[in-house]
Amino acid sequence: MSGLVLDHLVKRYGAFTAVHDAALRIPHGQFVCLLGPSGCGKTTLLRMIAGLDAPSGGRILIDDADITETPAHQRDFGMVFQSLALFPHLTVGENIAYPLRIRGKSKEDQRAAAERLLSLVRLPGVADRPVSKLSGGQRQRIAIARALALSPRLFLLDEPLSALDAKLREAMQIELKQLQQQLGITTIVVTHDQREAMTMADLVVVMSEGRILQAAPPVEVYRRPANAFVADFIGMTNLLPGTAAGAGRIAVGGGTLDVSDANIPADLVLSIRPEDVKIHESGEGANRLPGTVTFIRDLGASVEVRAEVAGQEIVAVTAPKHRPAVAAGATVSVEFPAEACVVLAK
Repeated sequence: MSGLVLDHLVKRYGAFTAVHDAALRIPHGQFVCLLGPSGCGKTTLLRMIAGLDAPSGGRILIDDADITETPAHQRDFGMVFQSLALFPHLTVGENIAYPLRIRGKSKEDQRAAAERLLSLVRLPGVADRPVSKLSGGQRQRIAIARALALSPRLFLLDEPLSALDAKLREAMQIELKQLQQQLGITTIVVTHDQREAMTMADLVVVMSEGRILQAAPPVEVYRRPANAFVADFIGMTNLLPGTAAGAGRIAVGGGTLDVSDANIPADLVLSIRPEDVKIHESGEGANRLPGTVTFIRDLGASVEVRAEVAGQEIVAVTAPKHRPAVAAGATVSVEFPAEACVVLAK
């Protein structure tokens, strides 16, 4: 066994359980995103990994060594907090070198490390600049550089990009992923931003109400969600209640659809992504249900068509060149391709 292992971790605060039986294995060099809504337990889980909060039950192992009781400062982990926690009275270089300073490293070593790390985070030549003179994105890079100063074996970040504007946040997501690939360091990021997780992660860990619901690569979480919560939380999806209607068939919205799933529960929810739904102007065909267009939105790179099908709103997204020639109020035929239909237990 190697890498980081969470062995059925539990965290209780009195009668409230913040994390329930979290079991997870993270191989070396993985970029992991703990993803979920506010209050789902992801930050609590990260703090237990960091050693800042003691588990109420379970163990934490790294490379087969039990570190559950190891103090935070002895774990050799780097951490970036949401607040960044930079020292305003120190220069950029002094902030980065601070971990080396408290370890007794020489001023020459501190300066050399700061310059090296500034180059790594693409901010060369600013070592003597006051932190107060930096932009939000630059301060973010400085916090990352400081956390990497001691060459940690695990890099932990708690919603590090949440304070940045949307454009800068997306740029920093790519930079952080590229930096992690360059260093090959195991990285765990807490986020509530699904796009952020899909952009950066090798492994997405979806949490809700203190429980891990699914841990898988981004494409698997998106295409084969474990349940309706995961399907709805990751990207946009259409969810329709239904029932089993025989081998490979389900009853939905007054009609029947073929699906590719072999095991179909009696009561189910059908999940299908908007880009997989096809809107036809008219006609009958396999896996189609009648609907009425309620709204059309042209987003430039794509066209969104909303239609009411058996009392449920269905969203379809297509490229502009495939835009159906329909308007709001039109009766249409809505196709749900069998290979794109994901059947989930209700």
